[in-house]
Amino acid sequence: MEEVNFKKIEQAVTMILEAIGEDANREGLQETPKRVAKMYEEVFAGMNEDPRKYFETVFHEQHEEVVLVKDIPFHSMCEHHLVPFFGVAHIAYIPKDGVVAGLSKLARAVESTAKRPQLQERITTSVANVMMEMLNPRGVYIIIEAEHMCMTMRGIKKPGSKTVTTAARGVFEHDNVKRAEILSLVK
Repeated sequence: MEEVNFKKIEQAVTMILEAIGEDANREGLQETPKRVAKMYEEVFAGMNEDPRKYFETVFHEQHEEVVLVKDIPFHSMCEHHLVPFFGVAHIAYIPKDGVVAGLSKLARAVESTAKRPQLQERITTSVANVMMEMLNPRGVYIIIEAEHMCMTMRGIKKPGSKTVTTAARGVFEHDNVKRAEILSLVK
């Protein structure tokens, strides 16, 4: 993948400032294009990452019951408006044949996937699919809750509204008891 082109971002930000009627040379804005370029490097760091890498190292433990990491904070940028959305992810899986991932790897997979122009639905689906591919568990169930600034700052202007997306794979696709277990643990 390509590296961040700071010069292009700086030029684009300058053009945006000028297009909205601002003086890009005024004191408070002189360094803004550089700051925005550095910020974009950070918030879009997932562009050059493959979340599969977080599941290349696994452990073997005789545990084949639910593993849940909940309230994983994340932030991303809506690909439709390039404004933030943020919230928490809850990731549950049931290991098979004792194959477990390091707990921090679940959070890292969410972070890596979220740090690119993105949709919440895609984060949910992508992380579930990567976990199924790399861990081959009995099932994966992911719940993501997020507030979208594109609904808060503009458009309908409904601060505090949350969007919830889920992805169920393996046993969670059809086992309502297992799904209910995760929902009760998350709440």
